[in-house]
Amino acid sequence: MLTLLMGVFGRYPFAMAAGLGLNAVVAFTLATGMSWEDAMGIVVLEGIIIAILVLTGFRTAVFRAIPAELKTAIAVGIGLFIALIGFVDAGFVQRVPGALGETTVPVQLGASGNLSGWPTLVFVIGLLLTAFLVARRTKGAILIGILATTVLAIIVEAIAKVGPFNPGNGQINEGGWQLNVPALPDQIIDTPNLTLLGEFSLFGSFERVGITAAILFVFTLMLADFFDTMGTVVGVGAEGKMLDKQGNLPGIGPVLLVDSVGAAAGGA
Repeated sequence: MLTLLMGVFGRYPFAMAAGLGLNAVVAFTLATGMSWEDAMGIVVLEGIIIAILVLTGFRTAVFRAIPAELKTAIAVGIGLFIALIGFVDAGFVQRVPGALGETTVPVQLGASGNLSGWPTLVFVIGLLLTAFLVARRTKGAILIGILATTVLAIIVEAIAKVGPFNPGNGQINEGGWQLNVPALPDQIIDTPNLTLLGEFSLFGSFERVGITAAILFVFTLMLADFFDTMGTVVGVGAEGKMLDKQGNLPGIGPVLLVDSVGAAAGGA
């Protein structure tokens, strides 16, 4: 719905999706100290506040005031963050186990410093195929690469029975799939599950962690959303040759407003 709103009101062909930067903050900062309803309430509050900043012109002014080089750097940083997630999920890199068996943030090449396993092979084939199609300027290159890699992963799992990385029995399958085990879906089309719509607690976090901490959490999400959107808009806009000579997106106001509404709607 928000993607349609971005096209109709924002007047740009940008697809709206859950921001990976915000996901990380919510998962590893908010969700560890409060209920998910409280965490989603903070997301809604952040979206409302940042929408107000757009309506007052503050967010647009900040967007235009930041140098083009810094905007590009933010886009590169976001791209590297998403790329690292892809490398980890593909098994191309894994977290280094600590002395006590826990996992630490630094990563190593593959399992035990070696590249092995069917998921890593599927990842490499998909990456090379996509890079080849992009280099050939094939229309829909990334989508074609995703579809082809998905089909290959389903075939590999059906034949090799690789299984998940964490089977849930206390053992680790180092050559297994990090996320979902690829398989044909039971059904292609289904209606969305909206049973959790509106099940957020707008001010529950203030009671759970205190007023000061809750305000800091809201401010943290605002910063992440602020610069996440800036980098994404500049990166996508540059790829689509939509930026002006100053590196700004013409008519950025409606785009930022839809993005802000999207943040609140996502939390709701």
